[in-house]
Amino acid sequence: MDRGLTMKALFSSRKAALALAIVTTFSLTACQMRAKKVDGNALMVMQPSSPDNLIQRELGDGLYEMAYLPAKNTLYVASAPEGKDISGGMIYRLDGTTLQSTGAGHYDLKNAGLSSGQDGSALYTTQSVDGGIAKIDPDTGNVLKRLMFDEKNEKGSPVKTREIFLHDGLLYVGGADEPGVIWVVDAKTLTLKARIKNAGKGVTGIIFSPVSDRIYAANGSGEILVINPRNHKIEQRLTAGDGQDTQFLNMAEDPATGRLFVTDNAKEKNTLVFDERSGKVIQRLDPGDSVGIKFNGKRNEIYISQRESKKVLQLDGTTYEVKNSWSFEGHPESLLVSPDGQTLYVTLKQGFNDDHSHQLLDGVARITLQ
Repeated sequence: MDRGLTMKALFSSRKAALALAIVTTFSLTACQMRAKKVDGNALMVMQPSSPDNLIQRELGDGLYEMAYLPAKNTLYVASAPEGKDISGGMIYRLDGTTLQSTGAGHYDLKNAGLSSGQDGSALYTTQSVDGGIAKIDPDTGNVLKRLMFDEKNEKGSPVKTREIFLHDGLLYVGGADEPGVIWVVDAKTLTLKARIKNAGKGVTGIIFSPVSDRIYAANGSGEILVINPRNHKIEQRLTAGDGQDTQFLNMAEDPATGRLFVTDNAKEKNTLVFDERSGKVIQRLDPGDSVGIKFNGKRNEIYISQRESKKVLQLDGTTYEVKNSWSFEGHPESLLVSPDGQTLYVTLKQGFNDDHSHQLLDGVARITLQ
Protein backbone atom coordinates (compact mmCIF):
# COMPACT_ATOMS: atom_id res chain seq x y z
CA MET A 1 0.00 0.00 0.00
CA ASP A 2 1.24 3.51 -0.80
CA ARG A 3 2.19 5.37 2.35
CA GLY A 4 0.45 8.53 1.13
CA LEU A 5 -2.94 6.84 1.04
CA THR A 6 -5.30 7.40 3.93
CA MET A 7 -6.92 4.00 3.47
CA LYS A 8 -7.42 2.22 6.76
CA ALA A 9 -10.19 -0.31 6.35
CA LEU A 10 -9.55 -3.45 4.34
CA PHE A 11 -11.73 -6.40 3.47
CA SER A 12 -13.20 -7.14 6.87
CA SER A 13 -13.93 -10.48 8.39
CA ARG A 14 -17.14 -12.30 7.54
CA LYS A 15 -18.73 -11.29 10.84
CA ALA A 16 -18.03 -7.59 10.35
CA ALA A 17 -19.17 -7.66 6.76
CA LEU A 18 -22.47 -9.23 7.68
CA ALA A 19 -23.05 -6.60 10.32
CA LEU A 20 -22.73 -3.98 7.59
CA ALA A 21 -25.06 -5.67 5.13
CA ILE A 22 -28.14 -7.28 6.66
CA VAL A 23 -29.71 -9.51 4.05
CA THR A 24 -33.38 -9.41 3.19
CA THR A 25 -35.44 -10.67 0.29
CA PHE A 26 -37.19 -8.59 -2.39
CA SER A 27 -40.45 -9.89 -3.71
CA LEU A 28 -40.16 -11.02 -7.30
CA THR A 29 -42.29 -12.35 -10.12
CA ALA A 30 -40.53 -13.62 -13.22
CA CYS A 31 -41.63 -16.31 -15.63
CA GLN A 32 -43.29 -18.33 -12.89
CA MET A 33 -39.98 -18.49 -11.01
CA ARG A 34 -39.73 -17.86 -7.31
CA ALA A 35 -36.74 -16.14 -5.74
CA LYS A 36 -34.81 -18.07 -3.16
CA LYS A 37 -34.28 -16.26 0.13
CA VAL A 38 -30.70 -15.50 1.04
CA ASP A 39 -29.83 -15.03 4.69
CA GLY A 40 -26.37 -13.58 5.07
CA ASN A 41 -26.37 -14.42 8.77
CA ALA A 42 -27.15 -18.09 8.27
CA LEU A 43 -24.38 -20.54 9.05
CA MET A 44 -25.58 -23.02 6.44
CA VAL A 45 -24.89 -22.11 2.83
CA MET A 46 -28.04 -22.13 0.69
CA GLN A 47 -27.53 -23.83 -2.68
CA PRO A 48 -29.67 -23.31 -5.80
CA SER A 49 -32.30 -26.03 -6.08
CA SER A 50 -32.93 -25.98 -9.83
CA PRO A 51 -31.35 -24.79 -13.11
CA ASP A 52 -33.82 -21.89 -13.33
CA ASN A 53 -33.11 -20.67 -9.84
CA LEU A 54 -33.02 -16.95 -9.10
CA ILE A 55 -31.82 -15.45 -5.83
CA GLN A 56 -31.37 -11.85 -4.70
CA ARG A 57 -30.49 -9.81 -1.66
CA GLU A 58 -30.25 -6.28 -0.35
CA LEU A 59 -26.67 -5.12 -0.05
CA GLY A 60 -25.90 -1.40 0.35
CA ASP A 61 -26.32 2.15 -0.95
CA GLY A 62 -25.09 3.35 -4.32
CA LEU A 63 -24.21 0.07 -6.04
CA TYR A 64 -22.63 0.38 -9.46
CA GLU A 65 -20.49 -2.08 -11.39
CA MET A 66 -19.48 -5.67 -10.66
CA ALA A 67 -16.50 -7.94 -11.29
CA TYR A 68 -16.33 -11.72 -10.99
CA LEU A 69 -13.25 -13.85 -10.33
CA PRO A 70 -14.02 -17.46 -11.34
CA ALA A 71 -11.01 -18.98 -9.60
CA LYS A 72 -12.37 -17.63 -6.31
CA ASN A 73 -16.07 -17.90 -7.26
CA THR A 74 -16.32 -14.39 -5.88
CA LEU A 75 -18.47 -11.47 -6.98
CA TYR A 76 -17.27 -7.95 -6.19
CA VAL A 77 -19.66 -4.98 -6.20
CA ALA A 78 -18.52 -1.32 -6.15
CA SER A 79 -20.50 1.33 -4.30
CA ALA A 80 -20.63 5.12 -4.25
CA PRO A 81 -23.27 6.01 -1.62
CA GLU A 82 -24.99 9.36 -2.13
CA GLY A 83 -26.17 11.86 0.44
CA LYS A 84 -24.85 15.09 1.91
CA ASP A 85 -23.52 13.41 5.05
CA ILE A 86 -21.95 10.39 3.36
CA SER A 87 -18.31 10.19 2.32
CA GLY A 88 -16.33 7.28 0.97
CA GLY A 89 -17.55 4.01 -0.49
CA MET A 90 -17.22 0.26 -0.36
CA ILE A 91 -16.45 -2.81 -2.41
CA TYR A 92 -18.57 -5.76 -1.31
CA ARG A 93 -17.30 -9.32 -1.67
CA LEU A 94 -19.93 -12.03 -2.16
CA ASP A 95 -19.98 -15.76 -2.73
CA GLY A 96 -20.69 -16.16 -6.44
CA THR A 97 -23.19 -18.97 -5.87
CA THR A 98 -25.11 -17.97 -2.75
CA LEU A 99 -24.58 -14.16 -2.71
CA GLN A 100 -23.65 -14.44 0.96
CA SER A 101 -21.14 -11.86 2.21
CA THR A 102 -17.54 -12.99 2.53
CA GLY A 103 -16.00 -9.56 3.11
CA ALA A 104 -16.29 -5.82 2.52
CA GLY A 105 -13.72 -3.12 1.80
CA HIS A 106 -14.27 0.34 3.30
CA TYR A 107 -12.65 3.21 1.39
CA ASP A 108 -12.19 6.93 1.81
CA LEU A 109 -13.30 7.61 -1.80
CA LYS A 110 -16.41 6.49 -3.68
CA ASN A 111 -16.20 3.60 -6.18
CA ALA A 112 -18.18 3.25 -9.42
CA GLY A 113 -16.54 1.39 -12.30
CA LEU A 114 -14.96 -1.99 -11.58
CA SER A 115 -12.73 -4.27 -13.62
CA SER A 116 -10.36 -7.19 -13.03
CA GLY A 117 -7.57 -8.99 -14.82
CA GLN A 118 -7.94 -12.54 -16.07
CA ASP A 119 -5.38 -13.77 -13.57
CA GLY A 120 -7.42 -12.34 -10.68
CA SER A 121 -4.44 -10.59 -9.12
CA ALA A 122 -6.05 -7.15 -8.89
CA LEU A 123 -9.26 -5.17 -9.00
CA TYR A 124 -9.38 -1.76 -10.66
CA THR A 125 -11.99 0.79 -9.67
CA THR A 126 -12.84 4.36 -10.65
CA GLN A 127 -13.02 6.76 -7.71
CA SER A 128 -15.88 8.55 -9.36
CA VAL A 129 -16.44 12.04 -7.99
CA ASP A 130 -12.77 12.56 -7.06
CA GLY A 131 -11.47 11.90 -10.57
CA GLY A 132 -9.12 8.99 -10.02
CA ILE A 133 -8.64 5.23 -10.05
CA ALA A 134 -7.31 2.64 -7.62
CA LYS A 135 -5.69 -0.79 -7.87
CA ILE A 136 -6.90 -3.09 -5.10
CA ASP A 137 -5.81 -6.48 -3.80
CA PRO A 138 -8.92 -8.70 -4.18
CA ASP A 139 -8.04 -10.84 -1.15
CA THR A 140 -7.10 -8.24 1.46
CA GLY A 141 -8.75 -5.10 0.06
CA ASN A 142 -5.45 -3.19 0.31
CA VAL A 143 -5.15 -0.21 -2.01
CA LEU A 144 -2.00 -1.12 -3.91
CA LYS A 145 -1.83 2.01 -6.03
CA ARG A 146 -3.89 5.11 -6.69
CA LEU A 147 -3.81 7.64 -9.51
CA MET A 148 -5.66 10.96 -9.49
CA PHE A 149 -6.11 12.83 -12.77
CA ASP A 150 -5.49 16.56 -13.23
CA GLU A 151 -8.39 17.44 -15.52
CA LYS A 152 -11.10 19.80 -14.21
CA ASN A 153 -14.58 20.48 -15.54
CA GLU A 154 -16.03 23.94 -16.23
CA LYS A 155 -16.93 24.30 -12.55
CA GLY A 156 -13.36 23.61 -11.45
CA SER A 157 -14.17 20.20 -10.00
CA PRO A 158 -12.31 17.00 -10.95
CA VAL A 159 -13.58 15.33 -14.11
CA LYS A 160 -15.56 12.35 -12.85
CA THR A 161 -14.26 8.90 -13.67
CA ARG A 162 -16.89 6.30 -14.51
CA GLU A 163 -16.01 3.39 -16.79
CA ILE A 164 -12.75 1.42 -16.51
CA PHE A 165 -11.71 -1.29 -18.95
CA LEU A 166 -8.59 -3.47 -18.99
CA HIS A 167 -7.04 -4.58 -22.28
CA ASP A 168 -3.55 -5.87 -23.01
CA GLY A 169 -2.03 -4.48 -19.82
CA LEU A 170 -3.61 -1.04 -20.20
CA LEU A 171 -6.56 0.53 -18.43
CA TYR A 172 -8.91 2.73 -20.44
CA VAL A 173 -10.70 5.13 -18.10
CA GLY A 174 -13.63 7.25 -19.25
CA GLY A 175 -14.15 10.81 -18.08
CA ALA A 176 -17.88 11.34 -17.54
CA ASP A 177 -17.92 15.15 -17.81
CA GLU A 178 -17.84 17.49 -20.80
CA PRO A 179 -15.54 17.67 -22.64
CA GLY A 180 -14.98 13.93 -22.51
CA VAL A 181 -11.56 12.37 -22.12
CA ILE A 182 -10.16 8.85 -21.97
CA TRP A 183 -7.06 8.20 -19.91
CA VAL A 184 -4.79 5.31 -20.84
CA VAL A 185 -2.98 3.90 -17.81
CA ASP A 186 -0.42 1.15 -17.29
CA ALA A 187 -2.29 -1.45 -15.21
CA LYS A 188 0.83 -2.71 -13.42
CA THR A 189 2.30 0.60 -12.30
CA LEU A 190 -0.79 2.84 -12.56
CA THR A 191 1.20 5.43 -14.48
CA LEU A 192 -0.51 7.59 -17.10
CA LYS A 193 0.50 6.62 -20.65
CA ALA A 194 -1.77 8.82 -22.78
CA ARG A 195 -4.78 11.11 -22.85
CA ILE A 196 -7.37 10.74 -25.59
CA LYS A 197 -9.03 14.14 -25.81
CA ASN A 198 -12.08 15.40 -27.71
CA ALA A 199 -13.95 12.27 -26.68
CA GLY A 200 -17.41 13.83 -26.82
CA LYS A 201 -19.95 14.58 -24.14
CA GLY A 202 -19.09 12.21 -21.32
CA VAL A 203 -17.58 8.78 -22.01
CA THR A 204 -19.79 5.89 -20.93
CA GLY A 205 -19.18 2.30 -22.09
CA ILE A 206 -15.77 0.98 -23.23
CA ILE A 207 -15.05 -2.41 -24.83
CA PHE A 208 -12.44 -4.09 -27.06
CA SER A 209 -13.41 -5.63 -30.40
CA PRO A 210 -11.45 -8.64 -31.67
CA VAL A 211 -13.24 -8.14 -35.00
CA SER A 212 -11.67 -4.76 -35.72
CA ASP A 213 -8.80 -4.97 -33.19
CA ARG A 214 -9.96 -1.62 -31.87
CA ILE A 215 -11.21 -0.10 -28.63
CA TYR A 216 -14.79 1.19 -28.80
CA ALA A 217 -15.92 4.00 -26.49
CA ALA A 218 -19.52 5.24 -26.34
CA ASN A 219 -20.39 8.81 -25.39
CA GLY A 220 -23.33 11.07 -24.65
CA SER A 221 -22.87 12.85 -27.99
CA GLY A 222 -24.22 9.77 -29.76
CA GLU A 223 -20.85 8.56 -31.01
CA ILE A 224 -18.93 5.30 -30.90
CA LEU A 225 -15.27 6.24 -30.88
CA VAL A 226 -13.09 3.74 -32.75
CA ILE A 227 -9.66 3.92 -31.11
CA ASN A 228 -6.42 2.33 -32.27
CA PRO A 229 -4.93 0.67 -29.16
CA ARG A 230 -1.39 0.97 -30.51
CA ASN A 231 -1.26 4.75 -30.93
CA HIS A 232 -4.42 5.73 -28.95
CA LYS A 233 -5.79 7.76 -31.84
CA ILE A 234 -9.50 8.13 -32.63
CA GLU A 235 -9.81 6.74 -36.16
CA GLN A 236 -13.59 6.90 -36.62
CA ARG A 237 -16.72 8.20 -34.98
CA LEU A 238 -19.69 5.95 -35.67
CA THR A 239 -23.16 7.50 -35.37
CA ALA A 240 -26.72 6.36 -35.98
CA GLY A 241 -26.67 8.43 -39.17
CA ASP A 242 -30.32 9.43 -39.05
CA GLY A 243 -30.01 12.91 -37.56
CA GLN A 244 -31.96 11.97 -34.42
CA ASP A 245 -30.77 12.78 -30.92
CA THR A 246 -28.79 9.87 -29.50
CA GLN A 247 -26.92 9.45 -26.20
CA PHE A 248 -25.03 6.19 -26.30
CA LEU A 249 -24.58 4.41 -23.01
CA ASN A 250 -23.42 0.76 -22.95
CA MET A 251 -22.17 -1.70 -25.56
CA ALA A 252 -21.85 -5.42 -26.21
CA GLU A 253 -20.40 -7.28 -29.18
CA ASP A 254 -21.01 -10.53 -31.04
CA PRO A 255 -17.57 -11.21 -32.56
CA ALA A 256 -18.87 -14.15 -34.62
CA THR A 257 -21.13 -11.91 -36.71
CA GLY A 258 -19.47 -8.51 -36.27
CA ARG A 259 -22.51 -6.97 -34.62
CA LEU A 260 -22.20 -4.20 -32.05
CA PHE A 261 -25.15 -3.65 -29.70
CA VAL A 262 -25.47 -0.14 -28.24
CA THR A 263 -28.03 1.16 -25.74
CA ASP A 264 -29.29 4.68 -26.38
CA ASN A 265 -30.16 6.86 -23.38
CA ALA A 266 -32.02 9.49 -25.42
CA LYS A 267 -35.80 9.81 -25.64
CA GLU A 268 -36.73 6.35 -26.95
CA LYS A 269 -33.97 4.49 -25.06
CA ASN A 270 -33.80 1.78 -27.71
CA THR A 271 -30.93 -0.55 -28.59
CA LEU A 272 -29.10 -0.03 -31.89
CA VAL A 273 -27.35 -2.82 -33.76
CA PHE A 274 -24.31 -1.76 -35.79
CA ASP A 275 -22.53 -3.77 -38.45
CA GLU A 276 -18.92 -3.26 -37.38
CA ARG A 277 -17.48 -3.68 -40.86
CA SER A 278 -19.64 -1.02 -42.50
CA GLY A 279 -20.18 1.12 -39.41
CA LYS A 280 -23.88 1.34 -40.24
CA VAL A 281 -26.96 0.69 -38.10
CA ILE A 282 -28.65 -2.48 -39.38
CA GLN A 283 -31.35 -2.91 -36.75
CA ARG A 284 -33.17 -1.07 -33.97
CA LEU A 285 -34.49 -3.23 -31.15
CA ASP A 286 -37.86 -2.11 -29.86
CA PRO A 287 -37.92 -3.05 -26.15
CA GLY A 288 -37.07 0.54 -25.10
CA ASP A 289 -35.94 1.69 -21.66
CA SER A 290 -32.56 0.06 -22.34
CA VAL A 291 -29.66 0.67 -19.95
CA GLY A 292 -27.24 -2.23 -19.49
CA ILE A 293 -26.55 -4.78 -22.22
CA LYS A 294 -24.52 -7.99 -22.51
CA PHE A 295 -24.08 -10.55 -25.27
CA ASN A 296 -23.56 -14.20 -24.32
CA GLY A 297 -21.85 -16.03 -27.18
CA LYS A 298 -22.06 -19.38 -25.43
CA ARG A 299 -25.85 -19.21 -25.50
CA ASN A 300 -26.33 -16.75 -28.41
CA GLU A 301 -28.38 -14.48 -26.16
CA ILE A 302 -28.64 -10.77 -25.41
CA TYR A 303 -29.52 -9.41 -21.97
CA ILE A 304 -30.92 -5.90 -21.49
CA SER A 305 -31.68 -4.15 -18.21
CA GLN A 306 -34.69 -1.82 -18.21
CA ARG A 307 -34.35 0.62 -15.34
CA GLU A 308 -37.78 2.28 -15.36
CA SER A 309 -39.69 -0.86 -16.38
CA LYS A 310 -37.85 -2.76 -13.61
CA LYS A 311 -37.14 -5.70 -15.90
CA VAL A 312 -34.27 -7.71 -17.33
CA LEU A 313 -34.89 -9.16 -20.79
CA GLN A 314 -33.37 -12.31 -22.31
CA LEU A 315 -33.36 -12.09 -26.13
CA ASP A 316 -32.51 -14.60 -28.82
CA GLY A 317 -29.23 -13.41 -30.33
CA THR A 318 -30.36 -14.09 -33.92
CA THR A 319 -34.07 -13.25 -34.06
CA TYR A 320 -34.09 -10.70 -31.20
CA GLU A 321 -37.25 -12.31 -29.84
CA VAL A 322 -37.74 -12.01 -26.07
CA LYS A 323 -37.26 -15.52 -24.67
CA ASN A 324 -37.65 -14.63 -21.03
CA SER A 325 -37.91 -11.71 -18.63
CA TRP A 326 -37.59 -11.04 -14.91
CA SER A 327 -39.43 -8.29 -13.01
CA PHE A 328 -38.07 -6.70 -9.84
CA GLU A 329 -39.13 -4.16 -7.23
CA GLY A 330 -35.80 -2.39 -7.69
CA HIS A 331 -34.38 -0.87 -10.89
CA PRO A 332 -32.06 -3.24 -12.77
CA GLU A 333 -28.93 -1.53 -14.00
CA SER A 334 -25.48 -3.17 -14.33
CA LEU A 335 -25.22 -6.65 -15.83
CA LEU A 336 -22.44 -9.24 -15.68
CA VAL A 337 -22.27 -12.65 -17.39
CA SER A 338 -20.10 -15.34 -15.81
CA PRO A 339 -17.22 -16.65 -17.98
CA ASP A 340 -18.99 -19.99 -18.49
CA GLY A 341 -22.05 -18.17 -19.83
CA GLN A 342 -24.47 -19.85 -17.45
CA THR A 343 -25.05 -17.13 -14.84
CA LEU A 344 -26.24 -13.53 -15.06
CA TYR A 345 -25.65 -11.07 -12.20
CA VAL A 346 -27.73 -7.87 -11.90
CA THR A 347 -27.48 -4.80 -9.67
CA LEU A 348 -30.84 -3.45 -8.45
CA LYS A 349 -31.02 0.28 -7.74
CA GLN A 350 -33.57 1.93 -5.46
CA GLY A 351 -35.29 5.30 -5.54
CA PHE A 352 -33.88 8.49 -4.00
CA ASN A 353 -35.06 10.79 -1.23
CA ASP A 354 -34.98 14.57 -1.59
CA ASP A 355 -31.44 14.69 -0.18
CA HIS A 356 -30.31 12.11 -2.80
CA SER A 357 -30.02 9.37 -0.22
CA HIS A 358 -31.56 6.00 -1.11
CA GLN A 359 -35.02 5.06 0.10
CA LEU A 360 -33.96 1.42 0.47
CA LEU A 361 -30.72 -0.50 0.10
CA ASP A 362 -29.65 -1.39 -3.42
CA GLY A 363 -29.45 -5.09 -4.16
CA VAL A 364 -27.90 -7.82 -6.28
CA ALA A 365 -29.57 -10.71 -8.13
CA ARG A 366 -28.14 -13.95 -9.49
CA ILE A 367 -29.94 -15.68 -12.37
CA THR A 368 -29.07 -19.22 -13.43
CA LEU A 369 -29.78 -19.09 -17.15
CA GLN A 370 -32.01 -21.63 -18.90
